Amino acid sequence: MAQPSPGRLLNILGLGFGLAGAVGGTIGAGILRTPGVVAAQLPAPAVVLAAWLAGGLYALLGAICAAELAAALPRTGGWTVYAERAFGPRAALLVGWADWLAHCIGLAWVATTVGDYGAALLPLSGLASQLGGLAVLALFTLIQLRGLRAGSTSQEWLSLAKAAALLALVAGCFLLPGPAAWPLQASASAAALDRAPVAGGRQLLAAAVVALQAVITTYDGWASPVYFAEEFSQPERDLPRSLIGGVLAVTGLYLLINAALLHVLPLPLLAGSPLPAALAAEALVGPAGGAVITAVALLALLGLINTVVMAAPRILLGLGRAGLLPPLTTRVNAGGTPVSALLLTSGTSAVLVLAGSFERLLSLGAVLYVALPLTGICSLVALRVREPELARPFRCWAYPLPPLLVGWVSLAFLAGMAVSEPRLCAVAAALVALAWPLGLLAMDDSESPPAQA
Repeated sequence: MAQPSPGRLLNILGLGFGLAGAVGGTIGAGILRTPGVVAAQLPAPAVVLAAWLAGGLYALLGAICAAELAAALPRTGGWTVYAERAFGPRAALLVGWADWLAHCIGLAWVATTVGDYGAALLPLSGLASQLGGLAVLALFTLIQLRGLRAGSTSQEWLSLAKAAALLALVAGCFLLPGPAAWPLQASASAAALDRAPVAGGRQLLAAAVVALQAVITTYDGWASPVYFAEEFSQPERDLPRSLIGGVLAVTGLYLLINAALLHVLPLPLLAGSPLPAALAAEALVGPAGGAVITAVALLALLGLINTVVMAAPRILLGLGRAGLLPPLTTRVNAGGTPVSALLLTSGTSAVLVLAGSFERLLSLGAVLYVALPLTGICSLVALRVREPELARPFRCWAYPLPPLLVGWVSLAFLAGMAVSEPRLCAVAAALVALAWPLGLLAMDDSESPPAQA
């Protein structure tokens, strides 16, 4: 294949990267913690597994919807591409800005967490932990500056290593006897085993909603392949396979992890642990189990950082190409990396890392990550109505059922957040609204028509 000229994206990605991107963009350290949060809300192991299966089905339906959009409009930029085509440039700017902001917040949190986990393995001060996060962010920025080949190769290897480590933990758990066969830690058993049963009726429904919110958040990242749509050599074939196959792989792994934890730990102990995977690892290897899980978490987070550092600059690139941001954001080096957009992304995330405590910002990011696929659902429906003749190499299965279901669940999630965290949602809306003055710097007063494929 002939090499493209400098300054253009490379069309070299395939199914292997697509699957690695979906897995790497979804699985972080959350799956090592969230099983305890979910188990604390639900009354039986079968219900716990059903909740994780429901989260996987929600992500799968979203992937089926996104697959139609990505195959029909294989351009870089993520959700903003579909919003521009369906609703025009100003809607695209709002979506793209929210998407990039959420990526920067998530990237800063993950980099900070990597520093914290590194400090847990090595006795380091708080400042050294923060510097460790910045160092990891700088390392992956340098890898991306080398070009798409370096970035995609690192993603594939990191995702493979992450999956292998988690599967090793699962296998080890199933080799252990059941929970009644090994002594529980006295400090944990007294409080955890006395957990009151979950009440019925409205209380059970409320608990199920809380559990599903935690599960859905843990599935965030399933849409990562859409940010690289233009760089696939056969997007009409490999993008749907990457999205759907990635969700199926993650769902299978999440179900295995939860089944393994439920095999080793009694449900009350699982529900009472902030890091149940560490308890399982302690049962496997003794007191060193905490260090083992910390190492697994670090591996999972490194793959997530690589995915986000790759994806976020392509949002700015897509906005710049549409004339929604200054032309500086469209600069691409000979290796196929959007250099200016990459440096802006990493620089913004580094500032957030240095800012220290930003737990509220992370909650903002969670709201945005649920809202963004909802914009894709709206774009899918609008384009089906307005452009029925648009070439669609992949068509959403059982349309309109998937977009209706995903849209309903997403709206319910956001409504729950609005009721429980009204100030947080108001701040999220205000941050998204900042896109308007930014757009005035780059857009003409007249509304330009949506870009055509």
